[in-house]
Amino acid sequence: MEAVKAKKHLGQHFLKDESIAKAIADTLNLEGYNDILEIGPGMGVLTKYLLEKPINTYVIEIDKESVVYLDDNYPKLKDKIISQDFLKYNINEIFEGKQFAIIGNFPYNISTQIVFRALEYRNQIPEFSGMFQKEVAQRICEKKGTKAYGILSVLVQAFYDAEYLFTVDETVFIPPPKVKSGVLRLRRKENYTLPCGEKLFFTVVKTAFQQRRKTLRNSLKTLNLSDNLREDEVFNLRPEQLNVEQFIALTQKIEADGI
Repeated sequence: MEAVKAKKHLGQHFLKDESIAKAIADTLNLEGYNDILEIGPGMGVLTKYLLEKPINTYVIEIDKESVVYLDDNYPKLKDKIISQDFLKYNINEIFEGKQFAIIGNFPYNISTQIVFRALEYRNQIPEFSGMFQKEVAQRICEKKGTKAYGILSVLVQAFYDAEYLFTVDETVFIPPPKVKSGVLRLRRKENYTLPCGEKLFFTVVKTAFQQRRKTLRNSLKTLNLSDNLREDEVFNLRPEQLNVEQFIALTQKIEADGI
């Protein structure tokens, strides 16, 4: 495991437990797509198990040293290593509008950004599995009524069924992180097109949770809602009291109000 040095500025912690790597690879059901994109493969501990599956595996890696290692040690990845930043790269240069799954042991410092970026491609991503900092994984899968429930929970669950699978201890990484990790799986809902304006939905959710301690009547003031709409009982609630369906219904009411 010493071939590539973990780089702190990239948030690298290399998984050394083969059984966990295999378990993460096995979270994908491989249905509805022919391609997988692994984000941040490092030295390929997860990649090797993906390459055993009857599917095309691509990897995207920003660390040049890791790219060289993968190219030297995984001949099956020939022409399938993307030396780019996932957050900035147009993934359709590879997939050209096709369906694909995402998987990875995600760098904790950009893991939420990876999720938001993946949501931009939700029309093409039926399945998403991976390892996050435990608290982030739990937040994504959280239900209403808790402090952990927030923007990430609502936006992901509007389009995906989210399932927290298992916890991973710090000791199975080089170097060990200071926190535990959690593995989750997202499977796109059969009907993932919202019955409201999706851009407005994102705006409503983000604006509401930016002042999560306030009622919606106060936190959504900047949307310039009519006095009549603001009398609706839903505006007496705080954002963590609304589930995804209620946020969709709220967005529909705001649309009808003329926003």
